[in-house]
Amino acid sequence: MGSFSNLSELSSTGIAERWVQKSELADIYDKVMADDRLSRDDGLRLFQSSDLLALGFLANVVRERFHGEKTYWVYNQHINYSNVCVNGCTFCAFSRRQGEEGGFVLTVEQVLNKVRERLHEPIREIHVVGGCHPDLPFSYYVDLVREIKKVRPESVIKAFTAVEVAHLADNERLSVSEVLQALKEAGVQALPGGGAEVFSNRVRQLLCPEKLNSDGWLQVAKETHLMGMRSNATLLYGHVETAAERVDHMLALREAQDETGGFMTFIPLAFQTANTTLSNVQPRTGFTDLKTIAVSRLLLDNFAHIKAYWIMLGVKMAQIALQFGADDLDGTVMEEHIGHMAGAQSAEALTPDELQGLIRAAGRQPVERDTFFKPVER
Repeated sequence: MGSFSNLSELSSTGIAERWVQKSELADIYDKVMADDRLSRDDGLRLFQSSDLLALGFLANVVRERFHGEKTYWVYNQHINYSNVCVNGCTFCAFSRRQGEEGGFVLTVEQVLNKVRERLHEPIREIHVVGGCHPDLPFSYYVDLVREIKKVRPESVIKAFTAVEVAHLADNERLSVSEVLQALKEAGVQALPGGGAEVFSNRVRQLLCPEKLNSDGWLQVAKETHLMGMRSNATLLYGHVETAAERVDHMLALREAQDETGGFMTFIPLAFQTANTTLSNVQPRTGFTDLKTIAVSRLLLDNFAHIKAYWIMLGVKMAQIALQFGADDLDGTVMEEHIGHMAGAQSAEALTPDELQGLIRAAGRQPVERDTFFKPVER
């Protein structure tokens, strides 16, 4: 009997297709094959289904419609400039109140030293995020970006979540567009997708009542896109949210993407329980990870990319996710605190060879990219 290294090879035999056609998802199969948009009810049924292979087959059809065997990675560097934050989200092991033990704020020079340490590496993207500090002046953020750009003019600076941008606007009594314009002029070229968490008001009231609400997050994203910058979007899953709340979150993003077209990537972020006040929450399962990746690929028909963020998933689950709808692994990262302070067991960095090896071992074709998914030629 033959063996199959991935869903692509299995589907080429017709076995997987016949299986799905006879499954409880047969009508959704018809929609997927016709490239029809899936409904909220479809999304709920996909999450309710226990037929993981059928779900993976459907997500893989869409993934390969977009990208074939290509799987993207970026030579990037993550920098967390501070973990001091006013929001006090119950799911966050990274943040500290001002004056609390373990809190830190890096000076601009300390951040630049981190950048200089990697000047011998061909880093394409510098990812900069932190907490919502109560007192850091806006000039700190502008100077930080401007000075990084001087040291690394060839790298794209992807910096500050929508939550950070809104916080700066409130602190400085500026409009969101004024903050974005100043950051853009300093050198920010894209925004990361963090801070979206789950758009459900119920969940946000439980977990992050002080944080920017869902309408505010979406509004910052839309203003970012209207200014000609791109951004990512995330979903924090695997805590107290329901499948319906995950679906509604995805559909809100799909609607915003219909409006602006400015989102590059959707990133499901697997919740890490350690060192949080939610450490008693039932740990998420591998089924939850793969379902969330697959459903996002199927519902978010106007998002070009779905990321399997290896930091949160672990490299083995991230590999499997490449057969369940994901086409991007993120990148080398170099140093990561947010997930690891919450108990992530993955490494803090992967080399280019390690990333490409993971992709090839999953039966995919590695493609080095920049922030905007333009292939990098060496």
